[in-house]
Parts: sequence; C-alpha cells; structure tokens
Amino acid sequence: MSDPADQPSGQQDTPINPATDEANTSVPVTPGIEDADYNGANDPFSKAFDEKEPPQTGWSSATAGPQWNANLTNNPDEGPKGRRPSSPGKVASGASSDELLDHLSQAGQGTEHPQLVDVDPRAAHPALNLSGHVISATFTVPYSISYNPGADWELHPRRGTSALYDSLSYLASAESPWNHTLIGWTGEIELAIPKAQGSRANSSLHAHPLNQYSAPIPTGPAQKHGESNNAAPGLKISTSDRARLEKQLERDHGGRVYPVWLADTVEDDDTMTLHDQQRWRRYGEHELFTLFHYKTNEPNDGRSLRKAWADYYRMNKAFADAIMNVYKPGDVIIVHDYQLLLLPSLLRQRISTIYVGSFLHIPFPSSEYYRCLTRRKEVLEGMLGANMLGFQAYSYSRHFASCCTRVLGFESTSAGVEAFGTHVATDVFPIGINAESTIQSAFHSPEVEHCIKALRDRYDGKKIIVGRDRLDSVRGVAQKLQAYEIFLERHPEWHDRVVLIQVTSPTSIGEEDDTADKTANKISDLVARINGAYGSLSFTPVQHYSQYLNKDEYFALLRIADLGLITSVRDGMNTTALEYVISQRDKHSPLIISEFSGTAGSLGSAMHINPWDLSGTADAIEAALVMSEPEKEYNHAQLYRHVRRNTVQAWTSNYLKRLLTSLTSFDQSSATPALDRTNLLTQYRASTRRLFMFDYDGTLTPIVKDPQAAIPSDRVLRTLKTLAADPANSVWIISGRDQNFLNEWMGHIPALGLSAEHGSFMRHPHTTTWLNLTETMDMAWQSRVLTVFEYYTSRTPGAFIERKKIALTWHYRQSDQEHATAMARECQKQLEQTVGKEFDVEVMTGKANLEVRPKFVNKGEIAKQLIRDFGSERPDFVLCLGDDFTDEDMFRALNSSRLPPEHVFAVTVGASSKQTIAKWHLLEPSDVVSAVALLNGQSDAGNAGAVAVVDGVVPESRL
Repeated sequence: MSDPADQPSGQQDTPINPATDEANTSVPVTPGIEDADYNGANDPFSKAFDEKEPPQTGWSSATAGPQWNANLTNNPDEGPKGRRPSSPGKVASGASSDELLDHLSQAGQGTEHPQLVDVDPRAAHPALNLSGHVISATFTVPYSISYNPGADWELHPRRGTSALYDSLSYLASAESPWNHTLIGWTGEIELAIPKAQGSRANSSLHAHPLNQYSAPIPTGPAQKHGESNNAAPGLKISTSDRARLEKQLERDHGGRVYPVWLADTVEDDDTMTLHDQQRWRRYGEHELFTLFHYKTNEPNDGRSLRKAWADYYRMNKAFADAIMNVYKPGDVIIVHDYQLLLLPSLLRQRISTIYVGSFLHIPFPSSEYYRCLTRRKEVLEGMLGANMLGFQAYSYSRHFASCCTRVLGFESTSAGVEAFGTHVATDVFPIGINAESTIQSAFHSPEVEHCIKALRDRYDGKKIIVGRDRLDSVRGVAQKLQAYEIFLERHPEWHDRVVLIQVTSPTSIGEEDDTADKTANKISDLVARINGAYGSLSFTPVQHYSQYLNKDEYFALLRIADLGLITSVRDGMNTTALEYVISQRDKHSPLIISEFSGTAGSLGSAMHINPWDLSGTADAIEAALVMSEPEKEYNHAQLYRHVRRNTVQAWTSNYLKRLLTSLTSFDQSSATPALDRTNLLTQYRASTRRLFMFDYDGTLTPIVKDPQAAIPSDRVLRTLKTLAADPANSVWIISGRDQNFLNEWMGHIPALGLSAEHGSFMRHPHTTTWLNLTETMDMAWQSRVLTVFEYYTSRTPGAFIERKKIALTWHYRQSDQEHATAMARECQKQLEQTVGKEFDVEVMTGKANLEVRPKFVNKGEIAKQLIRDFGSERPDFVLCLGDDFTDEDMFRALNSSRLPPEHVFAVTVGASSKQTIAKWHLLEPSDVVSAVALLNGQSDAGNAGAVAVVDGVVPESRL
C-alpha cells in the first residue's frame, strides 16, 4: 500500500546522523501533495478520458476537510470533473488519435447526472431510515501522536494506507453526501522531543545506496518494529490530557476524529498508564497478517498466543464501546482491515439491526491455509457480523465463502453467506487512488522537474527500472533481484545500459522473529553479488536505497522510469502500480506486475508475471525494454483509463451504494448475533438466583444417525455437575428423550433437574421420583398415530419408530433424505387432517423426524413453571439453550416473561440459516460446553478475550 503525505514544514530535527534525521525519515514513500495550480485543460489524458469517468462532480474543489492526508487537494479554482465534453472540438483537444473516433461518438450526449443515492442516500433508501452519518473504524487514527506534557499534543501524518485515508478524507469533505466520524486507536504514543530550528533534509539523490544499518529506521535486532528512541514506557495520561487531544483532533483537522484509548491499567482517578503499547498489534500482525499472506509461524507453547488473542479481543471490544458512544440509529458503520475482524460481530451483539459493512484490504487465504489459524471459527464469526463484506479481488471473496462452508458449515455462494439467520453479502471492490491529486504531485511541482533533471544527468544513456517495496518477504524483492540477475546473465548487450533503482522502505508489520533481518540480509547479499558480477568502477547495475524517499524524488523516479517492476509474492492492493500509471502519462513506459498482487486483476494491460518463475520474469524484463512505442501507448492508454475512472472516491461511493442495496434487499431483522460471552460472564457474576435450561440432542451432544448413540461426553457431564453444584444455580435438562435415557446418563447428578418427553415428565433436583404431567389425558390417539407411522415406515427404508410413554416419534435420519423428506411431508399432512383434528395433539417436525405429542405439554410450559418456582424473587440470570423447533416454545415463554431482558439469554444452537425468536446464536454443541465452562471458571483459549475484559488479566494456561 502507498504511504500518506509529506510532513508539514517546520517540524524538522537537527540530525546527528543523516539516517536518523526526522526530516529524512518522516517523508513517506508514497507522497502526498501540496496545493498547486492545476488546470485540467493542460492534461491531454484527462480530456481524453473524462467523458468516461463516473460523475464525481469535482471532489477536488470541495471545501477543505480533514488535513491528515495531504493527498486531498482542495483547489477552489478548479471546476467540476467527470462531465462529458459538450462539443467535438473539446473532445478532440488533446485526445490521442487512437481514441478520437470513440470520443467524437460520445460528444453532445449531454451531461451525466448523478444518481439520487449520490446526492441524498436517505431519499434513495427511505425504508432504511438512514441518519446520513457514516462511522469509519480504522486500526489507527491518521496521525502519529506525541505527548507534550502541559501543552498541545503533536500530530504528524501517519505513514501507510494513503488510499484508505484518501477515502476517509472524501467522506468528510463537502463533496460527500454523508457526515463522517473516524474512530481509531491513538497508536503508540511517544514523548515529544523539542525540535531544533534550521535543520534541512538531505536529498537521497546525491547519497550512496544505503544498507540496512544506515536505513532511517534500523532493521537490525537492536530496535524492533514500532520501537523508537523516545518510546515512553509507563506513560501516564490523565483525563484532561485525553480530553485535550480529542478537542484538538476535532478543532484542528476539520472532520471528527474520535480516538480509542487502549491502556494497560486505569487508576482510580481515571489516569491511564501505557506500558506495552505494541501488545495491541501482535495478534493481527503476527498471526492474521502472516497467515493471510500464506506464511505460517513456528509453533510455541501457546501462552503468548493466548495473551495475544485476548488483547486482540479486548481491542475490538474497546472499538465497539467507542462506536456505541457516538452511534445514533440509522448510522452506517464501515470497518476496515484485519485488525478489526471481530468488530462487526461485537457491534451486532449490541444492536442486532445495526448497519455494518466491512472491507479487508489484504488478501484472504484459501481454506487450506486458513484452517491453520487457531481461532479460525471466532474470526469468521466476527466477520459475519457485517451486512456486507468487501474484498480487493474475486479470489479473496471466493476463499472467504469457501472457508465459511468448510470451517463453519455455512451455505455460501459467490454472492454471499447464509449466517445467523440472514444473508451476509460479499462483493469485490478494487480500491483506487486519488488520481487528480497524483497528477498534480507528479506534473505540477518544480521540485519534481529538478529531480528528473538530476536523475537524467546521473543515468544518461541508460534504461531505468524502478521498484519500490517494503522490507518484508511477501513483497518479492529477493525474487526481483534474482530475476534481474538472470536477465543480465542472458543479455550481456544490456550491461552498462540498464540500471535497477530499488527503494526498500522499512516494513510496517512487526516480526516476532528475525525474519525481517534475514530478508534484509538476503537483499543486501543479492545486491552485492549482482553489482560485483556485472558492475564496474563507473557503473553499478543495482542502486539499492533502504529508506523512505521524499515525494518529489518518488514521483521523479516514477516519471523517468523506463519500466515499473512489481514482483510481490502475495499482496492486497499495490497502489504504487496505480501511481506509476498516472506518472507515466507522457512517457507510456510498461508495467510488470505480479499475478499474486490484488492490483493485477484490475490492470489487464500490464505485463503479468509469476514472481516465482525467475526465468519468465527475466524474459518479461527484456520484452518490456524492447517494446515498440505504439504498443506502449496502447497498453498505457488502457491502464490510464482504468486508473482515472476507478478512483478512491468512486471506490468509496460504490462500496456505500452496494451496502445500501444489500441492506434494502435482505431482511436484517431476522439476524441473530453470536452469543456475547463477555456480557454473559458479567451478568452471571452479578447474579445470585440463576436458572439454566438445556435441550439435549443438538445442544449438549451432536445430532447422530442413531439416537441411542448420542451419549454425553465426559466433559459435558463434568461441566453440568460443576454448574449444578453451585447452590445459586438451578440447572435443568429439558429434552424430548424418555425417562430411561435421561436416568441412565444424567441421573447420577443429584443436583440436576430432568424433564423428559418435552415436559411430559419431571424429576426435580435431589429426588428420584418422576412426575407424570399427562396422566389424566386420553391416550387413545397413540394407536391411530402408530398405524400411520408403521405405514410410512414400510415405504421408507431406514426409517423407524420411537415409542415414548407420551409421545410417538418417527425417525428417518438413516434414510435417503430426498425420498424420506417427501414421505415425511405426506405423513405430516395425513396426521394433521385426521388425528390432529380429532384429538388435542400436535404434529411437530424435528431434525429428520416427526413427533406427535399433546398440545398442552411443551417445553415452554415447563420454562414458565420453573420461573414460577422461584416465587416472588424471580431469577436474575436465565440461560436457555436449544437447537430445534420444540425449543422455540422455551424462547417464546422467556421473551413474554416479565424478566428484565438483560437478565435473559435465549440461545439457539445450530444451522447458520436458522431463523429464530432466540436473541443469541451458537454454532454447535462444543460452543455450548465452552460457554458453560466459562461460567464455571474453566476458560479455554476461545474464552480468553471475555475473561480478559471482565477480569483484566489472562489466566496462565496453554489450553
């Protein structure tokens, strides 16, 4: 991804060593721009393609908004963009001959008018009752923040993810129809260092290539990623200091920025203490980012991973709390990237009908890799809390859907996933750049022209290949150098005629091991080997700069390049490729891009290579250098058209429009969020009178073909026994099973209450006597039902009848499901038209079974009775779990009770597509046991986050 804007002037430092000079190291690789005079009439490509651009109506002329990203250009003299030319003369002006006929055919068609949703989303989607407010959740605010005791905080534009920040700038601008609030972590807060006056930045154009030890940010073991010389362990931030920063963000930077504070400890006076600020990055960067880029970590004892997961959960929980502080009904929330994958579900747990979209800026791996993730279920469940998920490429969307099916068992298609009783849409949105501001940066700066002249003088008569990558293994720098070495070996005629300028900026992703050091050392060795073999005293074939470039040098390199070379082995969206296309407006040099980059699918006219095929990459380099001018012009015209049309503004608008369409198309009221275990544990510990009601089949044990084989595991029995041993707990098993089965497997737990045959029989705790609640009922209907069941059993191979004392059940789990389902429908219809009309019984459909039972006996009546048994002091905690239609009676009884809603947890278990009146959802019986074990104090790794939120610490355990 590209980096954000240049540092503001007046914030430079007097260096001891140029490599640690703030003025050098604070300049990002992907530069921002400053306000510059720009007239679209001087841009022939702008004229050539403006008529095909989406109607953006001049975002660059909007009133100045947030200034965190200088890529946002606000030039009041500019006119609206994106309009069709009104005459053939305007069409032809500056257009290339290859495009002229096409342009002429479109002239005079009139101005494109924006759609209603582009002007007033609330009017376009009245049924959604939108507020007109968008809340964007990003991992960090767009500033690096320094604490200056007793004075204003120091804010500097943060490097990285410039396309994201451009998108947020657009949403906060006057051109957007939305009001906008940005919510993000403060990032690692440092102590401010006084700035010396009069310092100047040195230009890297006149410097020798740097190795890893002279890089602006050391890559050796002495200083790890994220650490700095002025890091402040044990930094204490008072309430007044935090309030000052929040006011400063809103006062000085236009749009509303709401910081999320992540503290190690909070004192009684609400003072926050920051110790290990890197902890909040660890799980996302060391586990998710690594695996999502098809790399795996070395195994460890699990303790550090457990703590990292707990911190990841706590961080996402803090974001959910912050969003709820500013949320109003009708707000639309957009969650960005891999650090916040749990946030959609956490928000859904707060408000089941909330509007949430999520976008992943990095790749999503195939299921074979994703299944290696230890917390794979929790991460998918977190993502599926969104109404719509966006990805950079179609393959990423397809991988996600496949993982939902293979890991969770959810039904999925290319359009989305059936999850938690509703449809979660998935779609592809390749992100773009702010093309207009990039044009101004590249073509309307005198400093860029000066840098171009210096580069031409230095590399006169040589072809220039440009590469810019971060220093990590997924960027493919080593593969690039190896392919370049093969190219020089095969083509001696290019010796002394071509130079590779490789800029390697420090990685933004932390490494737990020495991977970054190994990568840097390997790159240095390859550079030395190539220069030693093919260089001379007067010529160096590889110029390697391990540092950030300032914006002018960066765009000068992109403009003067004869070839852009991107060989990432796995990448989300490489915006350097898009900036290269814009910068080559006049020269039309070709672009070679890895097929494993998320950008490759959008740039069809670029040369695609497999970075692992070093020989093929070498051939592509040679082909690009000898490409004819007409071919260069044709290919570049296609690329330029795409980049100019698919800007970050268009990406933002398209994403929101697609999200609103999805919200309108699918009923969101039926969504049932995943069980909020933090809230469950908090309410449990605050209560003294607790009632637990569990179904058996499909809730405590999985559904199996042979009902007699569904016996409880040892863990289930131990968990129930521990739960029932607490005198404050009343624990009941309310099952369709008969008395004999429950006695055999549960009867040895004296404190456990049992209800058989859906409430027909009850055995209270600490007794052995079963009460028959149907002994006065006429049971003559049973013989009639038995006759019908026997008839359909004879017609359905594998079906069998289960005779209980009260109910009769016809099972067809072991039969051919297509035939058996048809027979079941026919049988049900016959029973409802005969026995159902003559007797007070009901025919119920279960999981591969039909059951006939008395109407007045059901689980809901038992639930009401158990609540009445508490007397005047009603229970202050109720947990009810079930998986099928019969359990809906319990949920209905609880929902209609007068118990406070926050005291009741009605939880359905099972199929993702199930629509239920329960308030919460768990996927399978193992999740039920895990949730109950959490209440017993027997937390597993999946519950570490909830325990950390409630207790403030993570138990030492390897589980």
